[in-house]
Order: sequence, then C-alpha cells, then structure tokens
Amino acid sequence: MQIYLLRHGIAEDAPLGKRDAERALTLDGKKKLRGVLRRAKEAGVSPHIILSSPYLRALETAEIARSVLAPHAQIVRCQALVPSARPEEAWAEIRLHRDETQVMCSSHEPLCSFLASYLLRSPSLEIDFKKGALLRVDVESAAAHPRGILRWMLAPKLA
Repeated sequence: MQIYLLRHGIAEDAPLGKRDAERALTLDGKKKLRGVLRRAKEAGVSPHIILSSPYLRALETAEIARSVLAPHAQIVRCQALVPSARPEEAWAEIRLHRDETQVMCSSHEPLCSFLASYLLRSPSLEIDFKKGALLRVDVESAAAHPRGILRWMLAPKLA
C-alpha cells in the first residue's frame, strides 16, 4: 500500500471568534498546494480514497487533491487525523482501507510528522513537514505495527 501524507496548505490566521477548526486555506496556500499536487500527478499519484481531518483547511486540501489527482476518489472525514491525534489512531484508520493501493491522508502538524515516524518505525525521526508538503511511505502489509519505507517527499518550494 502506498500511503500519502499531505499536510494542509497555508491557512488563514484564526479569525476573532472562530475556532481553529474553522480556518480556511488562503489563496496562496491553494496555489502552492496545486503546484505540489500537479507534480505528484506526474509521479502517478491517484488515490482511491482520501482520509481527511474534519478541520476546514484539511477538508479543503482534500478537495483540491481530489480535483487535481483523482476526481473519482472518495473523501472520508476522520477524527484520527486531527492535529492532536495519536499516530496509532491514524494507522488504525488507514488499516481499514488495506485493500486500496493508494491511500492519502490530509492532516496537520504535529500528526503528519509523528505518523511518518511511526510508519517508518523510527520514533526519534524529525521531519520538517511544511504546509502543503506531500510524503509517500510504502507498507507491505496492514499489520498491527507498520513497517514502512520512505519513497519520497515533495515540498512546495520544489513544485
């Protein structure tokens, strides 16, 4: 299974009186995100399912990913991808889709970095996961404890 971890694009500052979960992507954030996703499409990224945090900026990121990469993809909201979630919770959600070849997760920091480290069985690994960055980890099985291989990471400045 190819797992794609996609950190949401640049979001607006928290507007007065709004919750953090209601922050939307900025125009610049959407533009940079599309650049990363176009490069990913050239690399064959076409997920059948996109798991997304229910936060607005992650859902908007998932929608843009679907429009650029895979118009047929289903977007599934899941609490296991909110910023404060644990990597084990996210992995349990991903494992529910073990029959898919490509699964994308639209999420936040610090979860993106923690989940990548967890998938790679390297808990002390530190990753500079920029907004709008995309990372691919391959796992051979959906075992209780993943054993992933880092294939690549694409940052917005490279797109």
